[in-house]
Amino acid sequence: MTSVSDPVFASEAMGKGEAIEPTEGKVFSPVDGSVTVLAETGHAIGLLSNAGAEILIHIGIDTVELAGKPFTPHVKVGQTVKKGDLIMEVDLDAVVAAGKKTTTMVVVTNTDEYASVTGHDGAVKAGDPFIDLA
Repeated sequence: MTSVSDPVFASEAMGKGEAIEPTEGKVFSPVDGSVTVLAETGHAIGLLSNAGAEILIHIGIDTVELAGKPFTPHVKVGQTVKKGDLIMEVDLDAVVAAGKKTTTMVVVTNTDEYASVTGHDGAVKAGDPFIDLA
């Protein structure tokens, strides 16, 4: 994640995690847990895993400026989710057409509660583990 073009995420100021370059416009829950935050603009979702990890999924870079237009949420705050549940759809072509990057950051915002937060390199698909917490 340290190589993404957003300095806040690259500095890991919000926590450690992994950046993903999406190939389809679907975002799936990486954990069993509950939805704690759903940005009004749709560009960010907060999850609390059943194991206690606080996860922020930030879809795209500077996509808050798109005022929610390319985002279709499939969850609401307080809703229980399972790993692999569809939580958001995003029109990736609309994001790119607006001059924004689709890079999606998955951040463990309570990183300090773990000895290590390590991302995996390479391609991942829905349901694949891509961040290890120890």
